[in-house]
Amino acid sequence: MISLDEAVTARLESHGARFEVLVDPDAALAIKRDEFEGDLADVIAAEDVFEDASRGDRPAEDDLETVFETTDPMEIIPEVIKRGEIQITAEQRREMQEQKRKQLVNKIARNAVNPQMDDAPHPPERIESALEQAGFTVDPMEPVESQVDDALDALRPIIPIRFDEVTVAVHVPADYAGSTQAQVRSYGELEREEWQNDGSWIGVVRFPAGMQNDFYDMVNDRTSGTAETRIVKDEDELSTR
Repeated sequence: MISLDEAVTARLESHGARFEVLVDPDAALAIKRDEFEGDLADVIAAEDVFEDASRGDRPAEDDLETVFETTDPMEIIPEVIKRGEIQITAEQRREMQEQKRKQLVNKIARNAVNPQMDDAPHPPERIESALEQAGFTVDPMEPVESQVDDALDALRPIIPIRFDEVTVAVHVPADYAGSTQAQVRSYGELEREEWQNDGSWIGVVRFPAGMQNDFYDMVNDRTSGTAETRIVKDEDELSTR
């Protein structure tokens, strides 16, 4: 369950009665779009249906039966969300907008590069500043993924930017190979790997280009700077970082 502070109210009025439930805002939007795949119990603040959630008043069981043909709250809650309206306060809207803004900036930073600077990643601070300069407003009620294209359109007149992926070959010495190779895999799609006779490991991984700095920092940290990394330009050419 979530706390009351994290929850928003979903409200449905039907057959002269009102029904309210308390739910995580992002989960509510996912449920409304039939995109929710989690556990309902994890995203609600109460396993209950209210007539007035702020007062804790509950509707009559007859009203529940009439509208939902059940009195089971866990069956009713999704129906209230799908068929009703999501109520948010001005403060909740500001908090949701701020959270979505951070998520949007991080998503763009992880995937975007500067084509005028040898495809170097853009720092999140630069992206955030450019979005503010462009006057881009994040919609707190829409998924981050659906706002990325509009954000990029707003960013392009301000900074050179494009989404790209990078393929990196990394050679990890034997002393660090066991733990480091698992972390390398977690960054993206491992295209090939090879264990050497001396116990060292070579892997080629493809991941969003904006994650390059994080990737190199991770490899250097885990191997005390002894690993070698190279950007794979094509099958025949390796460019040393």
